[in-house]
Amino acid sequence: MTKQVIICVDDEKTILKSLKAELKETLGNTYQIEIAEGGKDALELIAELLEDGYEIPLIISDYVMPDMKGDELLRLVHEISPKTLKVMLTGQATIEAVGNAIKQAKLYRYISKPWQTEDLKLTVTEAVHSYSQDKKLAEQNAELRKINQELEFALSQQLKLTEAAKRFVPNEFVSLLSHDSLSDVRLGESVEKEMSILFSDIRDFTALSEKMTPQENFNFINSYLSRMEPSIIKNHGFIDKYIGDAIMALFGYSAEDAVKAGIAMLHSLHEYNQHRISCSYEPIKIGIGINTGSLMLGTVGSTNRMDSTVIGDAVNLASRVESLTKSYAVSMLITQNTFLELSDTASYAIRNIGCVRVKGKSDLLTIYEVFDADAPEVKEGKLATLPVFLEALYNYAAAKHQEAAELFADCLRKNPLDQVAHNYLQRCQELQVILPKSLSDFI
Repeated sequence: MTKQVIICVDDEKTILKSLKAELKETLGNTYQIEIAEGGKDALELIAELLEDGYEIPLIISDYVMPDMKGDELLRLVHEISPKTLKVMLTGQATIEAVGNAIKQAKLYRYISKPWQTEDLKLTVTEAVHSYSQDKKLAEQNAELRKINQELEFALSQQLKLTEAAKRFVPNEFVSLLSHDSLSDVRLGESVEKEMSILFSDIRDFTALSEKMTPQENFNFINSYLSRMEPSIIKNHGFIDKYIGDAIMALFGYSAEDAVKAGIAMLHSLHEYNQHRISCSYEPIKIGIGINTGSLMLGTVGSTNRMDSTVIGDAVNLASRVESLTKSYAVSMLITQNTFLELSDTASYAIRNIGCVRVKGKSDLLTIYEVFDADAPEVKEGKLATLPVFLEALYNYAAAKHQEAAELFADCLRKNPLDQVAHNYLQRCQELQVILPKSLSDFI
């Protein structure tokens, strides 16, 4: 425990002796009593005591002393030991001197000289008690500040962990499971939801990645994905997972959001390709497939390692539709389920491109091309030839391959870059060759 010293200052030895005796009687051996016969002696004594690690709860000083007035001494004491309480004996002190001591030294109290014993005892007792309480309060405040700092640091770390967790498991996923925090999510929890699922994939990524080092692959993937994410977030979706170069995103509000996100992603891709070309890299192409339907959203895995996922036929279908973008050589396809959920199809550049049978499905699936993000001349060409294209498609479905071929050829004359029309024309020509041969087998 730190030793505590009370200092008495007066230029009269008898007064110092009397003060010391009364303080001893009042405080016992709890405090060490030191005396000084003037201001300079007092300052030297205080400096030594503080250097040796003593505390000075109280100093009692006379006002009239040869080398230094009491108010000046207490002012200097306040500068070097501001927590020390100051009492001044004011036998000949002026009101101005007392005022200076109060203002500049934060005088605790003044006592008339000669003093009354009871008054001195009461003043000293209250002063040391006040010092003790202030010290205790300061220690408690220091401890509280330390605790607050530790809590703030812990909260800061928790927030960092929460933010980090959001990067792996989106908040939207946690909310869909009706939880406020990721820590509340348990293994095996699931909920059925009607959502739109968006899959996107980079075309010929394997061939592209073979030309790069592993580090270059990582840099490329992150550069690409960071440009795609904002389009999804801006349209009220969230990324469920990255699968290499592929993105799987979910939209719980409307199919409209998913379609708008897909279009925005293709516009962002165009800007990204401009950047790649300027850096002497080859541009890339992506395919986007969207389906809308019921799915199960929840957690799978084990107690030590679990992951968020979505399961359902609607999810599988969205993935298969995305893979069809390669066959049709288009950027974006949506299913009829998604098309029927759009509030205003006329506000988009959309066309029916036929029915297909996807793996694992017995029924034919009608798919639509969304070409809002096509080059302006290609988009305008597809819009201009839309009636002819739909008539050609109808004839193709009716096995009128000659009529369909003529109409698809007409579309290509007006819009040579219409890859879907080109593919259908090839199919018609192939079928015209194959079918007559097949029929001849029955003659």
